[in-house]
Amino acid sequence: MDEVVTGEAVVLEVPVARFPSRMVALAIDLIVEAVLLFILILATVAAGTGGGLDLASGAAVFLAGFVLVMVGYPTIFETLTRGKSLGKLAMGLRVVSDDGGPERFRQALVRALVGVLEFWVLSGIPALLTSLLSAKGKRLGDMLAGTFVIQERLPGRKALAAPLATVPPALVGWASTLQLSGLTDATAETARGYLSRLHELTPAAREEFGQRIAATAAAQVSPLPPPGTTPADYLTAILAERRAREHARIMAQGSSAAGQGAWAAAQPFPGSQPSPDSQHSPGPPEPPTEQPGAPAAPRPPGFHPPA
Repeated sequence: MDEVVTGEAVVLEVPVARFPSRMVALAIDLIVEAVLLFILILATVAAGTGGGLDLASGAAVFLAGFVLVMVGYPTIFETLTRGKSLGKLAMGLRVVSDDGGPERFRQALVRALVGVLEFWVLSGIPALLTSLLSAKGKRLGDMLAGTFVIQERLPGRKALAAPLATVPPALVGWASTLQLSGLTDATAETARGYLSRLHELTPAAREEFGQRIAATAAAQVSPLPPPGTTPADYLTAILAERRAREHARIMAQGSSAAGQGAWAAAQPFPGSQPSPDSQHSPGPPEPPTEQPGAPAAPRPPGFHPPA
């Protein structure tokens, strides 16, 4: 992971592509370009022998096709797919700007032009050295274009969403008795980050961080989990139950607000005239009017007439 500051001064954490995956994507792209070049050579030879092209015309056609394959293919493809070539598409990679934005045409063109020098002229040696020395794995074309490659599709990410959303079946009864009022947002966020990266940690780090975060949560949540509960299951149950209760509270508030809105809509608007039907409908008897000089009618306790 690496931090990227966008143009709006927002810090984003993006997964930088690893060196092996970039090498595989590069190999796929080079194979595609080599196949296209081979087809170009066959077409040029066929046109020269059977089409009446002389040597100069054949060389011009081959040079135009070479530029189109070496520069046009990666530039057009990455521009249209917003940072992906065939190799990067297969490996789940994407080229982005240094500010995290999508790759632009100018940047794709610079990467393609420098790529011809790096891979076809110098056999990829500059790209290998700069990728190993750069913190973001940048090759020379990335440095000149202001781009780097990220891992857009991470293995196992989709499998993390479902476990985090539900309480483990063995802890359903215990989770319903949890007292979560003492759980702070900082502890919940720490637990959520730990669970989202659970499969990226080594077994030793997973156990150490899990025990530490679970101990912090246990000091804020009661009762304690059943014996034998792993830290991951314990934290998952807490977060899932917290999320479920928060969702139920929001739904209850929404239902209450809807009921109050319906009651208010049924009330007559102040100052409105009653309809003809309501004038003839039976209703409660009107209170007797007071006659001048007559004793005042008794009023309910706590009632104060307006001044």
